Amino acid sequence: MSSPVSSSQAGIEEDLTFRPRFDASGLVTCVATDATTGDVLMIAHMNEEALRRTVETGDAWYYSRSRKALWRKGESSGQVQRVVEMRTDCDQDAIWIKVEQRGAACHTGRRSCFYRAVTKGEGGEARVTFIDADRLFDPADVYKKS
Repeated sequence: MSSPVSSSQAGIEEDLTFRPRFDASGLVTCVATDATTGDVLMIAHMNEEALRRTVETGDAWYYSRSRKALWRKGESSGQVQRVVEMRTDCDQDAIWIKVEQRGAACHTGRRSCFYRAVTKGEGGEARVTFIDADRLFDPADVYKKS
């Protein structure tokens, strides 16, 4: 069972009650990593319903800020995320899910949303280069507008 609820910082950090802290928009940030390799696949947001459905179904559900809509990962692309483990951070304002990723995690068709490396150029400026950027599918074929 859960420990008693405490308002102290130590209570929040040690309490066993799952009380996610949603931001002012009603969202919590979620980091999805590959359960086998540990690679970061994507970062998205969950509202209360997306988090509840993720726990209930074992599939990753998110909330799209741009579309203002709930979505199950893979519902239109087939690139499904099956949750293997879910964790919350010390103050419960972030979620980490380890997933079995079927296909690509990124809507660009890549395995991970993190397909560009930031490096220091010759003049000391930051520059971006592609890394692990091969596409697993063509987004134009998968996300055809009806």
